[in-house]
Amino acid sequence: MKYCARCLYPENAKPTIIFDDDDGICSGCKYHESRQNLSVDWEQREQMFVQLLSEARAQAQQRNNIYDCIIPVSGGKDSHYQVYLLKEKYGMNPLLVTFNHVFNTASGVKNLQNLVEKSGCDLVRVTANPNSVKKIARFMLETVGDLTWHYHAGIRTVPFQVAVEKNIPLIVWGEHGFAELTGVVSLEDFVEFTKWTRKEHDMRGYEPEDLIKKSGGVISIKDLAPYVYPFDHAIERVGVRGIYISNFFDWNAKQHAEEMIEKWGFGTISYKRERSFNLYSKIEDHANDVHDYLKYLKFGYGRATDDASMEIRHGRMSREQGIDMVKQYDPIEPKTLETYLKFLDLSKAAFYQMIEPMRDPLIWEKKKGQWQVKDCVSNHLTTMDTIAAKLDLIPDRTFSTKNRHLYYNADNPPEKRGDPAFDEFNLKFVTL
Repeated sequence: MKYCARCLYPENAKPTIIFDDDDGICSGCKYHESRQNLSVDWEQREQMFVQLLSEARAQAQQRNNIYDCIIPVSGGKDSHYQVYLLKEKYGMNPLLVTFNHVFNTASGVKNLQNLVEKSGCDLVRVTANPNSVKKIARFMLETVGDLTWHYHAGIRTVPFQVAVEKNIPLIVWGEHGFAELTGVVSLEDFVEFTKWTRKEHDMRGYEPEDLIKKSGGVISIKDLAPYVYPFDHAIERVGVRGIYISNFFDWNAKQHAEEMIEKWGFGTISYKRERSFNLYSKIEDHANDVHDYLKYLKFGYGRATDDASMEIRHGRMSREQGIDMVKQYDPIEPKTLETYLKFLDLSKAAFYQMIEPMRDPLIWEKKKGQWQVKDCVSNHLTTMDTIAAKLDLIPDRTFSTKNRHLYYNADNPPEKRGDPAFDEFNLKFVTL
């Protein structure tokens, strides 16, 4: 297996990653480099963003609409930053839209409540019923190895349903996630949301009607209302478009988290996580540990690879430290696996058997009845390419004392917050 000479991504990273033949550096690192390039005129891009918002306000006024735009939110640090930026800095009156997938953490519920209270914005929350979630999650786990298909389908669809219903043409997302991780697009593309990327990247190539056909009637249209994208003529009538803030600003998730902690009281967790050292990202998603473990079982890497690679790109962590994080976190079977197997009425043996044909043969092989990785990033610690690709470290190191509340370090653990929602790991998810 080939691994990036700078970060930790393997050549089978999803959805797509490309390695430079000359220096062995991946497209995700190249994308990050492009964002640091001094030729990027961020002031000009901000003015483009301001112009888009100005047009949205004018359209809202013409339509007698009190809302200037829609911001899809989960209650996470990105949601806080998006709403803060548009409301406080640019004077917008956004409508917040949440898709409640029912697999919530207590910290996520608290942070969503905090977001609504601090922002003073109206919120539309569409909640999936647990019975339908159970059917969909089990079917998609068996079909594509993903028990959270309904998450991505819902959050990428419900905002467009609301936009059509309320005649609001602009939807504002935060970062383009796949660009940040694996560099699937260029910064020059000014990529916008499309129905195609929603289906292919977020929904594994499946639309709701595919679930009805392939499940043999187990899943019906009654289970799929939050995932049915509006008709093209309705989208065109309203003129709906989805833009990404990260196209217009030098995106730095850690800085945004710190700003939202200080200004709006965003809450981080204080306990050790099983799948990552990061204490502020994706803490609202209770099923994320299982979702990420499935990625590891299929492709041989997980969230620690994602998080450590971003830290390396920012110069806050050495590649050697990142490899230590991958070894510590990526192979761990999460305790919440039992929670979701019970919810789905599946045995652990059935779960692992279900995933067997989905294991990537580039990285997995079976020996004496046991699955083993053929290769891992720790086998690629130091080469001529990694030495040449190495970045200088900045003073703001990942595991410094000032960052103890953002990244878990057993030698310097975070202080408790005095709230069980943030201080205690819970095996149960919160439906509402």
